[in-house]
Parts: sequence; C-alpha cells; structure tokens
Amino acid sequence: MTDTPIHIPVLLDEVIAALAPRDGGLYVDGTFGAGGYSRALLRSASCRVIGIDRDPAAIERGRALAQEFPGRLEVIEGRFGDMDRLLADHGVTSVDGVALDVGVSSPQIDEPERGFSFRFDGPLDMRMGRDGPTAADVVNTADEAELADIIYHLGEERMARRVARAIVAARREAPIERTARLAEIIRSVVPKGKGDGIDPATRSFQALRIHVNDELGELRRGLSAAESLLAPGGRLAVVSFHSLEDREVKAFLRERSSPPPSPSRHTPVTAVAAHHPSFRLLSRKPVDPSEAEARNNPRARSARLRAAERTEAPAFPAPGKEAA
Repeated sequence: MTDTPIHIPVLLDEVIAALAPRDGGLYVDGTFGAGGYSRALLRSASCRVIGIDRDPAAIERGRALAQEFPGRLEVIEGRFGDMDRLLADHGVTSVDGVALDVGVSSPQIDEPERGFSFRFDGPLDMRMGRDGPTAADVVNTADEAELADIIYHLGEERMARRVARAIVAARREAPIERTARLAEIIRSVVPKGKGDGIDPATRSFQALRIHVNDELGELRRGLSAAESLLAPGGRLAVVSFHSLEDREVKAFLRERSSPPPSPSRHTPVTAVAAHHPSFRLLSRKPVDPSEAEARNNPRARSARLRAAERTEAPAFPAPGKEAA
C-alpha cells in the first residue's frame, strides 16, 4: 500500500521520542489502525511490538506488516481497554511502553461502508469492531431525550435538542439507515458556522460514534490497564483529538502523578488512602503538532500528546475495585 498524507500517523516523531524505544524492549501499540506507530517503533530499535485493535481490517494489515519484521510484531484482535487481560492470555504481564492514538482511524473514515463519515454515503454503522448496536440502531430506537443527551454530552452540540427532535420526526416517516440521510437531517436544523468551515453534522456524528463504541469508557479502562502493565521506567504516550478525550487523559495523569495528600492530625492514619504517584509527567503541558505538520496533515490540527513515565509505586486500584 502506498502511503498517502491522510495515513500519516499524527505526532509520530514526538510519540517515538516520548516512548524512547530501546533494544530488547516490548511495546504495545494499543490502537494499531494502519500500523504507523508500530512500524516506527520497530524501525527505531531492535524491539518487539504487540499491536491491538478491535477492527478485523486492522488485524489483516497487521499480519501483512508482521511479515516485514519476522518475530518482532504480533497483532491481537480486541479492545485496548482489555490490554492487560489480552496480554496475560499471551503470557505477557509487563511492558516497556504503551502508545494510544485515541478515536477513529483514517482507514475507517475513508471506507464509506463503515458509516463513520458524513462526507460519503454509506450504511449508518460506525462500529469499530463487528459487535454491538450500530449507529442506525441508536438513532432509530433511542428516545428523544436520550438522543439529545448523547449529542450534547459527547458531541458538545449546543443544538442537541433540536437535532434529536428532527431525528425522531424523520424516523417516523422511514428508518434512518444511511449516513447521507442523517447528515441531511442534521444540516436542516443546525446552521453552518461562520468562517470555521465545520460541517453542521460534525458534532452529532462524533457523538454517535463515541457512544456506539463506548470510546470514553474504553479510554478510561485502557489507561488503567496500561498503568498495571508498564514496568518501572516504562512510558505511556497518548494522542487525543478532541477535548473530551484530552480531559480524560489529563485527569488520569494528574491524579496518578500527584503526591498523596497530607493527612489531617484529626484523621486516623488508616483512613488516608496513601497512593504514591504511579507516573511522572514527561511534560506538564501537552505537545501540539508543529505548524508544518498541521499544514501538511489536516487530521493533526486538533491533536494533543500527553506522556508520562511509570514509577515504582503500585498501580492505583482500577475503577470499581478495592485496593489489594
């Protein structure tokens, strides 16, 4: 396959610099996609890489790439939020680095039959894997209030109620099964922004995609799984593309890199959860793409990289679990 600008991994040099791959190391590309980060890691050092992706098409690309690096790349079908379990099933309990490029991949957007983009007409699917409800299932069965909540909270669409009302009215006439029809419905009630060039359907499509794939929940689980897998000195590098994702990463790393609170002299010692920092931030501020990268790769414009190094402290308890 010939590389094209749209398939260029975002912040590639910065991600590799943050991970600092070394000979003999083991790294996880938790969002394999087109394999850009995996290829760069394998070229940067005599290391091994495990790629994870829930998309069967990405797994096929991974198998082709593995032939270029015999014995050094393994691809596993699954969700990166389950990476600790997936790797344990392959006898791996510790790694030296984890890279995550959060959100939909360029190949998925480029395939109309996947239903991610309003730029092409296709079936309203949006699933990154091959299981669970589709976006069509959501827009045709969720009630108006639920649709409005999804679009408002996950798409940050101010006119979410208006969009939800229009969707419910349209589906009374006929089920909404194609991306072009849904985009047309949204555009009929959301005016185009002045001068920003953003399609009125953008935020609503984003919201449905995040909801269908539980992307924020997956991100939370993936960050926690990476924390449990990384060896002391191991690196975590996360690239996100919108504020919802970046806030999750920022909050996670802030909590994990902050010293435990000083106990009050009135508080029993046993009541204080003394979690020592499990990460050290590599930079207090996120890394943004250079002007040249943003100009040459439109997908990079909103990208932010946050990276941290694992300390020797135990991992924080996973959400919903008690400390051991």
